[in-house]
Amino acid sequence: MNLAIWDIESSSASTDFGSIIEIGGVLVDENFKEKDRFNLRCRLPEGEIFQAMALIVNKTSIKQLTQANLSHYQMLAEVEKIFKKWSPAIFLGWSNIGFDDEMIRKEFFKGIRYPYLTNAAPNKRHDGINIARAAYAVDPNILEVEFNEKNNAVFKLESLARMQGIDSSDAHSALADAEMTAKVLSIVKRKQEHTWNDFLKTANKSDTETIIKKGDIFTLNEYYYGKSRLHLVVPLHPKYCMHPIYQGWYYSVDLRTDVEPLLNLSINELKVEMKKSPKFLRTIRSNKAPIIVDAKYGMKTEPYNAMDESLIKKRAEIVQKNEKFSQNILVALREVAEEKEHSKSQEDIYAEESIYTRFTSNKDTALFPAWHAASWKDKLKLLDKFDDDRLVGFGKKIIYQEAPDTLPLDIFKSMKRDIAKRILSERKEKWWTIPTLYTEIDTLREKYTNENDEEKLNLLDEFNNYAMSIQKKYENA
Repeated sequence: MNLAIWDIESSSASTDFGSIIEIGGVLVDENFKEKDRFNLRCRLPEGEIFQAMALIVNKTSIKQLTQANLSHYQMLAEVEKIFKKWSPAIFLGWSNIGFDDEMIRKEFFKGIRYPYLTNAAPNKRHDGINIARAAYAVDPNILEVEFNEKNNAVFKLESLARMQGIDSSDAHSALADAEMTAKVLSIVKRKQEHTWNDFLKTANKSDTETIIKKGDIFTLNEYYYGKSRLHLVVPLHPKYCMHPIYQGWYYSVDLRTDVEPLLNLSINELKVEMKKSPKFLRTIRSNKAPIIVDAKYGMKTEPYNAMDESLIKKRAEIVQKNEKFSQNILVALREVAEEKEHSKSQEDIYAEESIYTRFTSNKDTALFPAWHAASWKDKLKLLDKFDDDRLVGFGKKIIYQEAPDTLPLDIFKSMKRDIAKRILSERKEKWWTIPTLYTEIDTLREKYTNENDEEKLNLLDEFNNYAMSIQKKYENA
């Protein structure tokens, strides 16, 4: 299967309220031979305020942000077209599952496009950083790495690429990061082909669930406290191994644990044990491409390499055969989840952050192509056909950003007032506001003055002038 390796640069660290401003990718075959590539940059959507630090990191000037050839809406249309052309493929990036994937899903959702394009069948998804960390955990000689002050291996893309002798001078531009990801992963595949195929076996949710439900002992790779670790685990009983509330969350027992004393514990006692460290229970998110490899790799790692193999097998057998124990764990997990829900903040959830709280209906999703194909005037009329009020709001905003002249005056004024209320707010909001940007600029100006960094100080002046112009545009809305 082809690998679609892609990367984004964004206006903000928020996947809910920020926007993609640059996206690039390379399509390679299973031997990393390039088949296609793209790189797109767009203008910042009207009515959104960027984070200054995000633009400094991805080296974006106000000119690039305001004068790119493509609007944000046009860029998303191009991306959707390219990703459909590249399908079927395994879509991956560097640390993409936690950020880039979330960003593109939410961008497609807000852009009235199908959000799950990169992982819905026949496509699969994975994450380059997880593959590299796992390969290193199996064999530290596979990659040259830098070490930080805590003596932990550094897996930042720029650092890892540079240590392999790959040019990283253009890091933090989308296409360059995608190319670096491809080059690092091609080294992993070449040096560790025996695990490469294992890594890719979990790029699909149902394939991962099949592996878990077999009930075999396997090695689970996890990354926490700055280290990549191998855990020898066995899944809970096949009938009772998935979380009763959270779809796709599966559970396994770490075989360093003496399980017999746990078997007869009450639900409350199990909840206490579940909080203790080291954890006896390990979570496997089947839809997030977990790293699962052969049991032999865990067996070579501490503390399992000092344990008797027959003891490990005995513990696995106890877990797999004891339905009641697995059932009790699921009851405990349900109670913990329900307690967490009750203690959640009751503040409003905005439409932009509601992608997982309410899924768009098939009826509405089927209307997407017709909506995009319609003229701007007809787009407004077609919004009446959507049942989902969130899509109606997103649609009006797109029309305001792309073709404001086609909106009736009352809707235009209402949209402008809503944006003004958001971006001029003096309160602490979930999104960046003009006052937040001014504060950020002042803080960064002090930092870069001390560092005598003229280039970044000039950028901050640009940002400040831009913020003042947007403030002026909206303060009388």
